[in-house]
Amino acid sequence: MFEICVESDFCAAHRLNNYLGACENLHGHNFKVEVVVRCSKLNQTYIGIDFKELKGHLKDILSALDHRYLNEIDFFSKTNPTSEMIAKYIFETLKSRIKECDLYTVSVYETPTSKATYMED
Repeated sequence: MFEICVESDFCAAHRLNNYLGACENLHGHNFKVEVVVRCSKLNQTYIGIDFKELKGHLKDILSALDHRYLNEIDFFSKTNPTSEMIAKYIFETLKSRIKECDLYTVSVYETPTSKATYMED
């Protein structure tokens, strides 16, 4: 089994509803995103999935979040745009785009030392 990991980032604003504290107020983050896929097979070039391809899919997804107020995005209309739910959104959006490997985890960092990770059971 092989694991392939790529990282990217985006900037966005959000506020957490029903949260008692500073995060209830409008604020922003420079989010870092880490995607891990697992491949049991390699292609004829001995690549599970090309880094360029995986980064391209991630870039497309993050461009819809970059410099946005996340609370206004449809996916977050019934939930809070927490790091956990941002990771789930990216995972669900990315999963259908990857054919060569299995999407394993998506992690979203709000700060260099705080991250949330989503994976399916």
